[in-house]
Amino acid sequence: MAEIHRGTWIRPTKTELLTGWMGAQRWYAAKGSTPDLTVLAAWRLPDPEGDVGIETLLVSDSAGPEPVTYQVPLTYRGGPVDALAHALVGTMEHGVLGPRWVYDGAHDPVYAAALMSMIQSETLAESSSESDTLDERFTGHTASSWHSRVTVLGSKVLVGEQSNTSVILDAADTDGTPTPVIVKIFRTLSDGDNPDVVLQSALREAGCRRVPDVVGSVVGSWPSAPTASGSLSPGLLSSGHLAFAQEFIAGSEDAWRVALRAAGAGTDFAAAARELGAATAEVHTALAEALPTRAAGPSDIARITAVTRRRLAAASALVPEIATRADQIETAISAAEAASWPALQRIHGDFHLGQVLHSPERGWLLLDFEGEPLRPLAERSLPDSPFRDIAGMLRSFDYAGGSVEHDRPGSSARAWVDNGVTAFLEGYAGTGPDPRERHDLLRAFLIDKALYEVVYEARNRPTWLAIPVAAITRLLEHPGEHDEERGASS
Repeated sequence: MAEIHRGTWIRPTKTELLTGWMGAQRWYAAKGSTPDLTVLAAWRLPDPEGDVGIETLLVSDSAGPEPVTYQVPLTYRGGPVDALAHALVGTMEHGVLGPRWVYDGAHDPVYAAALMSMIQSETLAESSSESDTLDERFTGHTASSWHSRVTVLGSKVLVGEQSNTSVILDAADTDGTPTPVIVKIFRTLSDGDNPDVVLQSALREAGCRRVPDVVGSVVGSWPSAPTASGSLSPGLLSSGHLAFAQEFIAGSEDAWRVALRAAGAGTDFAAAARELGAATAEVHTALAEALPTRAAGPSDIARITAVTRRRLAAASALVPEIATRADQIETAISAAEAASWPALQRIHGDFHLGQVLHSPERGWLLLDFEGEPLRPLAERSLPDSPFRDIAGMLRSFDYAGGSVEHDRPGSSARAWVDNGVTAFLEGYAGTGPDPRERHDLLRAFLIDKALYEVVYEARNRPTWLAIPVAAITRLLEHPGEHDEERGASS
C-alpha cells in the first residue's frame, strides 16, 4: 500500500493545479468559466511496480449555475513522459518526493491497468489520507456474466467524447487470447445508479445479445456538493457508478458511418434498416421483461408532454417559422395526450445511429444507455415511452440524408430516407408492436425530437437548421398519413 506523507507541503496544491487545467477539458460543463473547486473525496490505487502514484479526486465545481461533481483520476510521476505530454495536468513540488509530473490518469496505461484490476476485484481502493489503509467507500464489481480474467497490455483514449472518457484496453485473457475491453470513466457524477450500467447489465443477465458483454463497474460514495456557504455536510452522501467496463467489439463500425456512406452513394439501406428495427424491438422487449414497467397514467403523460411544450417555447423564441406553427404543434401534442399509450418502461433514451455498432459477426449492437445527457440523472432513470427511442432513430435517418443534401446542394436523399424509415418500422413491427398503429404518439415524439434539434441547431449550427424545420413542416402538413409514407418521420 502507498505511504502517505502527512504534514508535508505541495506547491501548487492539487486544487490549484486542477483549477488551471479543468476549464479547457471537453467534459467541463461551465465553458468559459474559471473552476471554483472543493475536494469532496479522494482515493488511491496501487501501482504494482511502485513507481507511479495513482489517485482519483472527486471535486465539486461551483463556477456554473449549479454545483457539478467531477471525477478526475490523476497519476503522479517522478519525471516527464513524452508519450503522455498531451495529458499533462501540470507539475508540482512535493516536500518529500520532490518534483512531480501530474497527468490525466485516463491517458496513463498504469492507471488503466490498475482500474481494470479493481473492476476484476483483484485490487482494493486505498486511502489518500492514511498509510496502509483501505478505503471501503470505493469498490469494484465484476459482472456475473463475465467469466474471463484479463491482463492489460496497453491503452488508448477514444477521441471525440465530451461528457465521459472512454479508454480502450489492449488486453488478453489467461491463455493469451486477445480480449479487448473498453472502460467508460464517468466524468460528471450524480447521486444514483448510472442507466448505462443498469440497463446493459440487465440485458446481458437476461441473455440479450444485442449489447456488448459487461465486464464490471466501480461504485462509490462521497459527500454531497457543498452548501451555499461552501461547507460540506458529512451526513449527506451521494453514491453511484464511477466507471463501467464492457467488451470492445473489434472490427465493428458505428451505424452513422454505415448509413451516411450508403446515403451518399444512394445504396439501398432497407435490409439493414429492417434488421435494426427488429434489433431495437428485441431490446425494448428484453428491457420490459427484465425491469419494472407501469401503465402510463395522466401524471406521466403530463410530465412527458410538458417537456415537449417547453421545447416548443424555446424553439418558437429562436425560429420564427416554428412560432408561426406553434398552434399546429400544440394540436399535435394534445392529440398525443388523448391517445392510447403503451406501458412505460426503461428505454435507451438517446437513441440514434451513432449509438449502434454493426459487427460482421453479430449484427447490430446497441450502446450508451445513459439517456439524453442534458437531462438530470433522476429523470433519465424514470420509465419512459419506447416511442422516444423509435423517434430518435427515425430522426437520425433524416439527418443521414440531410447531411448528404447539405454537402451536395441541389441533391435529394428523400427516397433513401423514406425507404430506410419504412423498413425500420417494418422490422420493429415484425418483432414488437407496430408503432404505426399509434400514429398520434409517433408523430408527437417525432415533433418533440425535431424541436430539440431546432433549438440545438439554432444555437450551435444555424446552417443545419433547415433539416429539423423541414421535418416539422412535413409532420404538420400531412397529419392524416403514416409518417413514413411522406418521409415526415425521417
